[in-house]
Amino acid sequence: MAAHPLSSMTGFAREGGTLADGSSFLWELRSVNGRGLDVRLRLPNGFDAIETPLKEATARLLKRGNVSATLTVKREERAAPRLTPDPAALDQALRIALDLAARIPGAAPPRAEALLTLPGVLRSEIVEPDEAEEDAKRTTIATAYAKALDGLIASRRAEGEKLAAILAVLLDEVAALHGLATTEAADQPALHLARLRESLAALLEGERRVPEERLAQEVAMLATKSDVREELDRLSAHIAEARRLLASGDAVGRKLDFLTQEFVREANTLCSKSSSIPLTRIGLELKAAIERLKEQSANVE
Repeated sequence: MAAHPLSSMTGFAREGGTLADGSSFLWELRSVNGRGLDVRLRLPNGFDAIETPLKEATARLLKRGNVSATLTVKREERAAPRLTPDPAALDQALRIALDLAARIPGAAPPRAEALLTLPGVLRSEIVEPDEAEEDAKRTTIATAYAKALDGLIASRRAEGEKLAAILAVLLDEVAALHGLATTEAADQPALHLARLRESLAALLEGERRVPEERLAQEVAMLATKSDVREELDRLSAHIAEARRLLASGDAVGRKLDFLTQEFVREANTLCSKSSSIPLTRIGLELKAAIERLKEQSANVE
């Protein structure tokens, strides 16, 4: 089975469309780094029912990252609601107006437009929303979200391809420095012996000669304390494991996070055990390269 391509946690996608009532809508999905998966949806009123299903769909496809999804709906302008008179209220208002006009000498008869402005005489027709139409809208919105999510995944994979190339270069740099450190570390026992001879010669000033066996014992003790072969062996294994993880293409971000911490530990120990300036210099360069590797690995899903 072919491995999935490496994915970054950074991506962007958008998907829009038109609803049955003529309203337009637009989904915008953004994803950035995160320790786990955090999905946040911003929805207009009336679409709360789809929030949980969309979050569940996202969790099935993504493993890590802070994902924000915003839905914007631009509703079509509609004509003003149709006004209709309330017959009972209109009759009552008309009777009152006519009775009042009859009681006032010379009063003009009530005007129709004046009656229509009285509270309760006119009412607007309230159109209840059709549930089937609302379900159709939600279905259209959810379908567009699925397409936007596919686009976000594609965007994260495109970033992942670039990231994989960067990580490969950084691993090669770490491996090259590991090779230099291995070569330099091979000379440490001889270096210990030479330094010990010089120190003893300066201390004894030629008065006594220290047996070679004793020198060998002292050098062995110092070599044991400053032996970096285990650190170099473990570092080599970590490099191989990192390359295996990148080749697997799975959601390996958490494993890489842990592995790069082990890289740092071995490099620190290497520097602390170093007994030569060249090896220390290599160790410092190694730490810098590992730090860059760690920073980039933090972007992997």
